[in-house]
Amino acid sequence: MLSVLALTSVVLLGIASQSTALVVNTDSEKHALVGSDVRLSCSFFSWQWTSPEVSFTWHYRPDGAKDAISIFHYGGGEAYPANKGPFQNRLEFVGNPSRRDGSILIKNLDFGDNGTFTCDAKNPPDIGGHPSTIRLLVFEKVPVQAGVITGSIIGVVLGLLILVVAIYYLMRFLVARRVFSLSMSKHGKKGKGKEGSQQKQASAVTDPAKLKAAASEKKKQESRREKK
Repeated sequence: MLSVLALTSVVLLGIASQSTALVVNTDSEKHALVGSDVRLSCSFFSWQWTSPEVSFTWHYRPDGAKDAISIFHYGGGEAYPANKGPFQNRLEFVGNPSRRDGSILIKNLDFGDNGTFTCDAKNPPDIGGHPSTIRLLVFEKVPVQAGVITGSIIGVVLGLLILVVAIYYLMRFLVARRVFSLSMSKHGKKGKGKEGSQQKQASAVTDPAKLKAAASEKKKQESRREKK
């Protein structure tokens, strides 16, 4: 019984220690244009209620540098951007601590702003967890992603295939319609020819003058036979 209680207490302590772990989230990479403003998002997940003492700290490490510098801190309900350094007078807090958002805005970007930004959050008593990093890349023109190019190519190819299939079936329909029209036209001409011959025969039988001539011719043939 004691061993069961001991095991249960160990499990509960393990769950409690895990529940105090705070998870910080940022984008993995951000692209922006020279001279524009960029928002670096940072949020966290915690099992605790959002504390009035929630805090956010941002660090920056330029490309090629070994050490990072502190550029921003939020705590006690106040924002403290660095009053010196590469982002002096260019940082603005745009987060919402009550919603666990510690995002910052960097204004008027320059090529020298390329680097790695690290966001760390605390939500006392939940102060464990690991910071999260985001890589900022500043371009003169934002490059088109390979996925966008691939998707565009696939879309164009599918569109062309659909067009070819549609043209093929349209041509088949037009050809079938033409053959049907020609067939109906031939049958119509044959029918008219038979009706014309039948009408001629009928007119020859019913014409009185022709009947009289035929009777006279018949009498002449009979008289010739008698003379012979």
